[in-house]
Amino acid sequence: MATAKKSVDFPAGTDVGGSAASDPNEGDDHRDIEAGGAVSAPATVATTPRPRGQRLASLDVFRGITVVLMIIVDDVGGLVPAISHSPWDGITLADFVFPFFLFIVGVSLAFAFKRVPNRALATKKAIVRASKLFLLGVILQGGFFHSIHDLTYGVDIRKIRLMGVLQRIAIAYLAVALCEIWLRGGASDIGAGGYALIRRYRHQLFVGLVLTVTYMMFLYGMYVPDWEYEVTSPDNTLKHLTVKCGVRGDTGPGCNAVGMIDRHVLGIQHLYTRPVYLKTAQCSINSPRNGLLPPDAPAWCEAPFEPEGLLSSLMAIVTCLIGLQIGHVIVHFKEHGERIVRWSIPSLSLLILGFFLDLFGLHLNKSLYSLSYTCVTTGTAGLFFAGIYLLVDVYGFKQPLFLMEWVGKHALMIFVLVACNVCPILVHGFYWREPQNNLFKFIGIGG
Repeated sequence: MATAKKSVDFPAGTDVGGSAASDPNEGDDHRDIEAGGAVSAPATVATTPRPRGQRLASLDVFRGITVVLMIIVDDVGGLVPAISHSPWDGITLADFVFPFFLFIVGVSLAFAFKRVPNRALATKKAIVRASKLFLLGVILQGGFFHSIHDLTYGVDIRKIRLMGVLQRIAIAYLAVALCEIWLRGGASDIGAGGYALIRRYRHQLFVGLVLTVTYMMFLYGMYVPDWEYEVTSPDNTLKHLTVKCGVRGDTGPGCNAVGMIDRHVLGIQHLYTRPVYLKTAQCSINSPRNGLLPPDAPAWCEAPFEPEGLLSSLMAIVTCLIGLQIGHVIVHFKEHGERIVRWSIPSLSLLILGFFLDLFGLHLNKSLYSLSYTCVTTGTAGLFFAGIYLLVDVYGFKQPLFLMEWVGKHALMIFVLVACNVCPILVHGFYWREPQNNLFKFIGIGG
C-alpha cells in the first residue's frame, strides 16, 4: 500500500472483518457451523456441528497475521527496503498486505449474507456500512490528523485526500455485497460438484470478468495526453511542470490511464502527495529509499498519484470477489479435505497465471493494481488461508496462535490506534515546556 499505513476490512458492521453479525437476517458471518473441530488428518471429518456462535478461527488468525504484517512493513520498511513497497514494477512483502485484507472481506461476506430473506433491507445495511467505512477513511487518511512530529491538526478541504485504503475497501465491500445479495442462484446445493457451484454463482463470476476486461481496456486503450501541475519547492517558490505523454497503453508512473482518470475525476489536488515512485532511481538518489531528486529527474516525480484510485479499484473488487468464492466453498462443502482441495487448485492456478502474465509483459504492479498483481496476490492469499485453516481448524493448533486470533477479532481498533498513528499522536501531544521534549524523544524515537 502506498499510503502511510494499511487498512483492514469492515464487512459485518460490528468489528472489522465481520465478527458477529448483529442482524439475524444476514445469517452467520464467518462462523463455520458445519466444519468439525480438530482431527487427526485432513480427510477425517467430524460430523458433529459446532455450536452456532463458534467462529471460524482460521479467518481471525489470517486477519490477525495480516494486521501484524501491516505494522511490521510500515514501521520496519523504511529501514529494510526489501520488505517495503516496490517503487513501481515488482512485488515485495508489503505489497501482499492490502490484497490479503480484500480477500478476507470477500470470505467474510459469504457468511455475512449467507441468508438474505429481505434483499432491500440487506442492501440498505450494506450501503450504510460502506458509507461509514468510507467516511472513516476520509477522516483518518484524508489529512485531518497531523503526523507524529507535527503538533497541528486539520486539513484544507480544497486539498483533502478523497481516496485511501479504507475508502477502497468500502467500495469493494459494497460492490461484492451487492453481488452476493442480488446475483446468486437459488437452492443451496450443499455438497454439489464444482460445476453446480459455478452455475449458482455464474453471474458474480461474470461481473468479475467484466470488471477485468473494462480495466484492461482503459489501461491499455486510453490515450493519455500531456498534462501539467504545480508544486511548491522547499524555498516556497511555485514551480509549474509539464509531463510529456501523448501515448496509449503506457504503464509507467507518469503517463498511465490510472493516474489520468484520477486527475480528471477526483482532481489532482485531492490525490496522494507522497507516491511510492518517489523511491525509483529516476526520482531518488538514494533509491530504493526516498532521497533528493536527481538533476535529470523526470517532470512527473513531484506529481501526486493516487495508489487507491478509481480505475485500479476495479481490480480490488475482483480480489474481493475471488475471496467471496473461497467463502462459498466453506458454505457448500463440509469435509476439510474437499475445502482445502477446492481452495488450493484455483489459488495455485491464479498464482501461476500471474507470474506468466508478468513474464510476458503484464508486469506485477501494486500502484496500478495490474492483472498479474491481482492473480499473484489473490492466489497467494488463497493458499495461505488454506494452510492456516489446515493448521488451526483441522489440526487444532489454536493456542500458539491465540494472540493472532485476538488481533484479528479487534483489527479495526488496532488499525485506528496504531496503524493510523492515533495512539502515538496522543502520547506525542504531552511534552515538557517545548514540543520537542516529549516521551518519544526520551525513549529515542524521532528528533
